[in-house]
Amino acid sequence: MSRIGVPFAQASPPFDEDANRYRFDDLTDEAFALEMAQGKADSLADSVDGQWILAADQIGVLTEPTRQLLCKPGTEAAAVEQLMSMSGRTHHLTTGVVLRCPDTGTSHVAVDRQAMTMRAFDRAEATAYITTHRPLDCAGSYRIEDAGILLFESIDGHDYTGIVGLPLLAVGRLLRAAGLL
Repeated sequence: MSRIGVPFAQASPPFDEDANRYRFDDLTDEAFALEMAQGKADSLADSVDGQWILAADQIGVLTEPTRQLLCKPGTEAAAVEQLMSMSGRTHHLTTGVVLRCPDTGTSHVAVDRQAMTMRAFDRAEATAYITTHRPLDCAGSYRIEDAGILLFESIDGHDYTGIVGLPLLAVGRLLRAAGLL
């Protein structure tokens, strides 16, 4: 938000993402990401005292061989396995963004989607990346901001800021629509 010159205060929403993951199988990627972002916005509504709320949630989804939500691996072994499942395949990063009006509770929403194609790599390369960079708290087991970029063959999307989690083009559209820019 600093990058686009909008003053803000940051807050951690008391929304339990894990308790709502069961909804993934029932919804499209876009609907699930928006539902999670809306849950975050709603959970902050009583604590912001008339301030606009901007909430976002990014999900990673591997669609082949079956649709699977990419989670934070937590351990090196799980991270390597997750990377190996994505080697040579395309996954999608879908970010739901919600701008909630403090007075009415109505929301302006947007979705950003990036197609992320990893090149084929072997277990030794995946292990070396995980050992060196330790993205154990990152869904998909990589960080695009570090050497994780070298795992990719191509990235297809219209807003590269959406890869790191907050698509600023979408945020700008929502802020303009709400009269805040």
